[in-house]
Amino acid sequence: MLHKTKGVALSYIRYRESSIIAKVYTEAFGIQTYIVNGVRSSKSKTNKIALFQPLTLLDMVVYHKSKEDTIHRISELKCYNPFQSLPYDMYKSSLAMFITEILGKTLREEETNEPLFQFIEESVLYLDEASDHFENFHIQFLLQLASFLGFGIESIADLEGELRENHYPHIPDVKEHFATEQLLLHGYGVEVALDRNRRVDILEKLLFFYKIHMDTLGEIRSLDVLKEVLR
Repeated sequence: MLHKTKGVALSYIRYRESSIIAKVYTEAFGIQTYIVNGVRSSKSKTNKIALFQPLTLLDMVVYHKSKEDTIHRISELKCYNPFQSLPYDMYKSSLAMFITEILGKTLREEETNEPLFQFIEESVLYLDEASDHFENFHIQFLLQLASFLGFGIESIADLEGELRENHYPHIPDVKEHFATEQLLLHGYGVEVALDRNRRVDILEKLLFFYKIHMDTLGEIRSLDVLKEVLR
């Protein structure tokens, strides 16, 4: 059966000579895998492979039979909100690469979760449209995403208490504690003064917290690039 759904492109791998297998987080069906034929062919009239760049927002018509089918197909596809800056800004694209990797490793449900989809969609749109004060975007994204994954952070005291219980070695100073609290309490774009070292400390603390709750998270390959770019 054919179904309409929005989607957020996460990643793809090459398949045979001209096709790809793409991972997409969809509004209607959660995380899904699609095979897309002919997108890498030199004879292709459209550059459809560009639609599968990280975090591209998609309008899709898909064939979807049942949960037993692990790979589905796409009937129609277009981007419903073309990016203005995200792919062209080195800082934003590094943040996008990191967020994409996090989503690829944490999203597991193959079912509808409209609040989670809306959160991801709104976050992507904010990052694309922001002109300043987005240097802490990835930290706030992790703080908010945890709630949708089932281990939400109610307060910074609870976060730090859980880290201590799991023998996390770093003890935050007063400035780091206050900054983390402000990032938790406020939406994207809030101005919070953080030097590079404290920003990295908070990020690593949150990734450790995620690994407490998701032992499959593993190594985040984009982390080193992100640290370097956001010096």
